[in-house]
Amino acid sequence: MGDAEEHVIAAAYHVVKALEATKNLNFSNDVRRLLADLDAHLSTMTTVGENEVEKTRDIENRLRSSQEKITGLHSNHLRIWNSSPAIVSEYLQAVDEVRRLIETLESYPSKKTWKQRDLLDRAQCTLQIAMTRLQDELVHILAQSKQHFEQEYMFYPTCEENSVYEESVVSNGGDSVQEDMSQRESSSTETEEYVMDLVHPDVIPKIASIANIMFASHYDHEFCQAFVRFWRDELAKHMMILNVEQFSVEDVLKMEWKCLNSRIRKWRRAIKNVVGIYLASEKRLFDQVLGEYGTISSTSLVEASKVSLLCLLNFGHAVAIGPHRPERLYCLLDMYEVLASLISDVESLFPEEAGRSIRIEFHDLLRRLGDSAKAIFMEFGNHIASRASRTPFANGGIHPLTKYVVNYILCLVEYGDTLNLLLAEKDGVNLDMGSNENIGQTTISCPVAVHLQSVTSILEANLDINSNLYINTSLKYIFVMNNIHYMYDKIKSSEVRRYFGDEWIREHIAKYRRHAMSYERFTWNSILSLIRIRDDGKTGKATLKERCRDFSIAFEDVYKIQTAWYVPNLKLREELRISISQRVIPAYRNFVGNITNSIGEKYLKYTVHDLESYILDLLDNSQKSLKHPG
Repeated sequence: MGDAEEHVIAAAYHVVKALEATKNLNFSNDVRRLLADLDAHLSTMTTVGENEVEKTRDIENRLRSSQEKITGLHSNHLRIWNSSPAIVSEYLQAVDEVRRLIETLESYPSKKTWKQRDLLDRAQCTLQIAMTRLQDELVHILAQSKQHFEQEYMFYPTCEENSVYEESVVSNGGDSVQEDMSQRESSSTETEEYVMDLVHPDVIPKIASIANIMFASHYDHEFCQAFVRFWRDELAKHMMILNVEQFSVEDVLKMEWKCLNSRIRKWRRAIKNVVGIYLASEKRLFDQVLGEYGTISSTSLVEASKVSLLCLLNFGHAVAIGPHRPERLYCLLDMYEVLASLISDVESLFPEEAGRSIRIEFHDLLRRLGDSAKAIFMEFGNHIASRASRTPFANGGIHPLTKYVVNYILCLVEYGDTLNLLLAEKDGVNLDMGSNENIGQTTISCPVAVHLQSVTSILEANLDINSNLYINTSLKYIFVMNNIHYMYDKIKSSEVRRYFGDEWIREHIAKYRRHAMSYERFTWNSILSLIRIRDDGKTGKATLKERCRDFSIAFEDVYKIQTAWYVPNLKLREELRISISQRVIPAYRNFVGNITNSIGEKYLKYTVHDLESYILDLLDNSQKSLKHPG
């Protein structure tokens, strides 16, 4: 009822009363009954108006009291929640009183009195001031009580970095890859669940009390805004501690390999830490504070985390679209495996519709990383085939390409299951291994095995082409023997053997031995022909002397040339020397006996013992010359 209406009713009531009291007017009975009814009705309306005035006066008094309490507590306490529980309770009661008064005033009819409208404005203003203060108190509580990550949480278990990453294997061609991969294996652990308290547990009831009063006051948006902003900023700080920087796609594509590789390592650590620990901890806190308000908890978690997550995902996308160079494969597979291990965590963190875009982004990056890894793996053979040499490799040793390819393959064994999964998706292959007796056969015919065997075949074809660059045919055989033996030796003693099988091993043993035998025949048969003497005793002394001289010259030439050649594998080198000795020494011993009996020892430049010793100098990558008085 408005003020004007109240005045009209009061005036009408007084008029009726005056008419009823007048004796001079001669009213009929009907008029008098009408006046009596009007009197009763106006009396009731006046009573209602008086009650509303009384209620309004009571609201005003209660509002004044609550305002005074709120204003006083604001003035007397820099931080209310740092005060005693009694002070906090008094403050919350005062704010809740204002909230309830607003609800009462808003429940009145739309035509409120001027006083009621004034009281509503004052109450809303008071509540607004209180809500602003509550936001400030909330942020202060969070900042004051946040827990710092312990060292164990900052360095979440992850794979050791592989030396293949340090620089392209093409350039270092080293044999340290296998050792580093064993470190990767020993340090790889199952993902453990780490959840820590982001704030001290004692303050959660305080935070919840602020949430309750703000939500009840319809300031839920303001609470979530302050709460989300704080944790969004904290996550950004956490990313900085993890050495994560934001780069554009162009920045990533322009990065030098060492720099990019370093950033990828940090990315792997960071995304496991952020998803596996930080956001899991954040979700628990959000559920503790906001869990009773439906989907608000999950929506707030999305808002608090999406900026940092998209920063991580964008870097991953930039790496995935980079050039398909072989050295990138391990990084891509590591990124793929890390991301794949986190997908279930992401699904648990963001199960609601609000987190759908984040889930999609994770799955999309996983697909892109897998596609890029598949492409590099499948193109590896072409990369090998294109690396034709123009000059022969010095001394017939292990070609850098052989080391590169073999060590590359050895590293891939750690990713065999992942690669099989990716290739099976591409080709629609069923990877059911079946019974135990079929596992070996299935392994050597799985997609990874088929492709690795193809890669080694391409490498062997490349070695054959490179071997034709040697002018010396014997050195050609040494070169092929060395490289085939290197392949066989590395593969047979590693886990990658299961992708090649025993038949491949036997074939390559036969191959390197075949080239060793060819080397011996081509090098020594012509030399040994010089010391073969007819059994009929008709060989003349001049011929025998010439044979002694020619053999010495031929042997010295071989010695000078082949001491510079190199068989790096010690066991193979010893086996080859023994085989040479078994071929040469008996023939030379027989020759020495014949010469001694025919023309005397003075025409023999070297004794049997000399030859035995000199053969031990062959193939040692240290050129020597024979200077023997003759």
